[in-house]
Amino acid sequence: MTGKKTISVSSDPQFLEELSEYLEVLSSPVRLKILKFVEPGPKEITAIAEHIGMTYQNTKKHLDRLAAMSLVKRDAGFGRETDRGIAPVWKYSLADGGLANLTKTLGIFSSIPVSPGYNDIRKRIEKVRESVIATTGVRSPVLILMGGIADGRVFPVNGDRIPVGREDPGQPLPGTVAAVSLPEQYLAVTRVNKPHAMLSRSGKEWMIEDNGSTGGTYLNSERLAPGKKTLLANGDLIDLSVGTNAARFLFVSYD
Repeated sequence: MTGKKTISVSSDPQFLEELSEYLEVLSSPVRLKILKFVEPGPKEITAIAEHIGMTYQNTKKHLDRLAAMSLVKRDAGFGRETDRGIAPVWKYSLADGGLANLTKTLGIFSSIPVSPGYNDIRKRIEKVRESVIATTGVRSPVLILMGGIADGRVFPVNGDRIPVGREDPGQPLPGTVAAVSLPEQYLAVTRVNKPHAMLSRSGKEWMIEDNGSTGGTYLNSERLAPGKKTLLANGDLIDLSVGTNAARFLFVSYD
């Protein structure tokens, strides 16, 4: 693998405008409160309005903004029972992926450098991300899988030493071991019981080391020496092997 690769600078004005609109929708504490309220399950507008202390009409406006950004979805359901019976209503719930997908999206955005003239977006991303973290309680780093059958899957990084590799159903890890285990289809990656690579924590710092894998472990396209710990930074790209059936991760840190 040649040529150092990281997440590239975003220079598409249309993308940056859409990102700005996305951040504007999430900048409202009321909308974040709605997202948290509907996380456990679908809620009708009257219940949401009661929870946030707003009128039906204003609550509907907030929900429309969230729906426009594909953060919530609307499905038919049944309302509260009254002396007249049970009437059908619209119920709102988190879009597929929920709050985990929201934190992933903001993590991806936070790792992308922005073009000159859009520096204010960087501050807005961080402000919104901190608000979302405060709402969801999610602060641990994550690895976001890029490509392959499980593209977009998010792996929370919890623990002091975390093996990373391909799943091995025949040799499950001990229940106390938290691992980043990839589906069987990532054939170029060493089994997690070996493992291919290891993440470790020292205070707030995270490091990665190759475990003598055949395909190698690459950080921003530079191959790591086996057994040597290398510091990770927000937005780093990690490759387990290269070519067909390899695995690439984006490392997202919230500290």
